[in-house]
Amino acid sequence: MDKPTRKTLALVSQRARQEPHGVFTSLAHLWNVGFLGECYRSLGKERACGIDGRSWQEYGEHWEANLTDLVARLKAKRYKPLPAKRVYIPKNEHEKRPLGLPALEDKIVQKGIACILEAIYEADFCDCSYGFRPQRSCHQALKAVDETIMRKPVNYVIEADIKGFFDHVSHDWMMQFLRVRVRDSSLLLLIRRFLKAGYMESGQWHPTDEGTPQGGNLSPLLANIFLHYVLDLWFERKVKPTVGGTCELVRYADDFVCLVQDRRDAENLEKLLRERFAKFGLTLHPEKTRTISFGRYEQPNARREGRQANTFDFLGFTHYAGRSRKGHFLLGRKTSKKKFRQACHEILTWLKQVRNTRRLAEIWVELAAKLRGHYGYYGVQGNSRMLCNFGYVVIRAVQKWLRRRSQRRPFTWQHLNDYLTYYPLPRPRIVYWMSPPLPLWEMNRRAGCGKSARPVP
Repeated sequence: MDKPTRKTLALVSQRARQEPHGVFTSLAHLWNVGFLGECYRSLGKERACGIDGRSWQEYGEHWEANLTDLVARLKAKRYKPLPAKRVYIPKNEHEKRPLGLPALEDKIVQKGIACILEAIYEADFCDCSYGFRPQRSCHQALKAVDETIMRKPVNYVIEADIKGFFDHVSHDWMMQFLRVRVRDSSLLLLIRRFLKAGYMESGQWHPTDEGTPQGGNLSPLLANIFLHYVLDLWFERKVKPTVGGTCELVRYADDFVCLVQDRRDAENLEKLLRERFAKFGLTLHPEKTRTISFGRYEQPNARREGRQANTFDFLGFTHYAGRSRKGHFLLGRKTSKKKFRQACHEILTWLKQVRNTRRLAEIWVELAAKLRGHYGYYGVQGNSRMLCNFGYVVIRAVQKWLRRRSQRRPFTWQHLNDYLTYYPLPRPRIVYWMSPPLPLWEMNRRAGCGKSARPVP
């Protein structure tokens, strides 16, 4: 990003922090070749193309002329986004999630809008929001849940799920929320055009009267802005002052949990949440949204009542009431059964597809990348057993499908062990600790992860 634009965005961010109720009326001057050029370079080079069919490399052959023309159209308000290309990716073993792939120029403009809005709204977002924000991650959201339950008197958890959030965001409410801080008519017109661009599926154009298509650079930030006004601010200013005990919210994008001390407050809050989302055209899933008892007294209460101790899922982890070695309460986390089955199914399907179409060296490189990605996300304190289980499933599947590559020379366990000696795969290990009392290598050693693990039977 050129220095003048970076300096201007820094000034915008500074003003947003100093004037919480200030309004930005002139932002169109940020559109220039240097700014959009940096947005273009930040895009993925190998990403799928939209309906225009233009790749990153093809656009870059005459990038300066293309961006000069793009800037002229933006400032003249002649730029109109193309419909997104509708594709589907697996959501789980039985369902698929729709994605919208924007055209390349639309990706560039969306990235520019996201940078401008981020400079303004990052000063406004609440601390309870962790999704798609700089210097914040899902692991920080998990740590916030851990610290709240471990250090505060939490007895109830509201596990919430917004039904089809990205498909049902109200465009009118979204524009109304944006006008709280942004009054630049050019930028607001551009955002509305993106919301109304529609999508192409099977050669037919479909209008979008509501929702923000997943797959673009702008959608996550717009979702954060929408939920900032619908949920975060309302929770901080209206709900918490009326609750006598502990009442905390932790949100990552459209996934959130509420941690409450009193049962009456928890039941009342669930009712208020349903009414609040209904006001803005959204619905909490009737089956996936529930209030459960949970906390340091959950295990003794469950034994006294003759039932199983409650658990809840958040960000792909099942949280349960555990015990430390000294018998004290400890919040436990493990990979949820749904996510574990999904991860196993995906890697088994992939191995079956590539076993006869690629060389072993190529399969090994991509398999190592998949394992690093899985361990990097699920390698959280207390989850070492599920990590080792996943590594064991993968190794068994590798031996199974490589053995079937040929009927002449079966790929035995001895062959696999010999190959792993020279070309080892990543081992299960913990990469994120909630409160590490010891060095990371020592904690991994005691948890049975890292070099001491033996994934091959």
